[in-house]
Amino acid sequence: MSVQPAYLVIGSGSIAKRHIGNLKKLFASARVGCISASGRTLSAEDVGENTQIYRSMNEALADNPVLAIVASPAPLHLAYAVQLLDRKVPVLIEKPLCDSLERFSPHRDVLFEHKSRIEIAYNLRFMSSALKFKALLEACSVGAIRSVSVDVGQYLPDWRPASDYRKNVSARRDLGGGVLLELSHELDYLRWLFGEFDTVYCVARNTAALEIDVEDTVDALLVRSDRLAVNVHMDFLQRAAVRTCKVIGQEGTLIWDILNNGITLHTGRDQQHVLFEDPGYDRNNMYLDQLRHFVQVAQGTVSPVIDLEDGLQTLRLIEAMKKSSATGQVVNIGDLQA
Repeated sequence: MSVQPAYLVIGSGSIAKRHIGNLKKLFASARVGCISASGRTLSAEDVGENTQIYRSMNEALADNPVLAIVASPAPLHLAYAVQLLDRKVPVLIEKPLCDSLERFSPHRDVLFEHKSRIEIAYNLRFMSSALKFKALLEACSVGAIRSVSVDVGQYLPDWRPASDYRKNVSARRDLGGGVLLELSHELDYLRWLFGEFDTVYCVARNTAALEIDVEDTVDALLVRSDRLAVNVHMDFLQRAAVRTCKVIGQEGTLIWDILNNGITLHTGRDQQHVLFEDPGYDRNNMYLDQLRHFVQVAQGTVSPVIDLEDGLQTLRLIEAMKKSSATGQVVNIGDLQA
């Protein structure tokens, strides 16, 4: 009897559970296994029925997984990833790549040696409206771009109302929480849409409104070499959730409403055109599409879409924003080396 392939997920939080469920959905006959990122003993209640629970990394590796998804807290991402890569197991690393350039540095050589086996899980790039928005920008649908603004925020206690938000990863510095790391999807897609930025000025604050030890509000100005400026606002505070990207161009204004999966074009007073709308979109589809793509990466038939260098560049941008906030100065992003 042939042995079915094994798929490994590291972590047991909400995103790990989503990956476990999606692996089972895509590969009904496969064995899906899980190991706790913290070392605690897991149960079927934690990770679902018919999930293989491993007691150690050695036990998991002995099952020869064909791929692994690292969904631990960000400070642990690379410690797990390098163990897997040393055994030539392809890894999908949940965003962000890790929590700091300092954490990345000792693993740099191993990671770049195996870069063709690494994908970073910025799943927003697989969303239907994201792909349409990028196509519209590439087609110069609003002419020359004059400025860009991003607004993303949601009241942190509403994220996972069944649990104490103050104990969750998002709220804890030791687990890689805070607005900059948790909402780094926005920083990744800005680089994807508009290329690399040269400088950043940032104010990151803890308003003391949430009883957490990380920044809950960020305002930043990212500037490209041609002086295109992007205003970025991110927070854990807005009671009415918002997630938009607005591009002001010579011929009109393009607005991407991520929460409602829609795109509108404004070309004049009372002239609004809906270019894309799919409010009923199942958001799990972007995770499934990401996973389908990563399986091909693991098989060696395609290259990563969001590769190691992408993850590192976004992490470098985050570090530059933190440095700017700490010093009150404009920071040259390229000056930060891992």
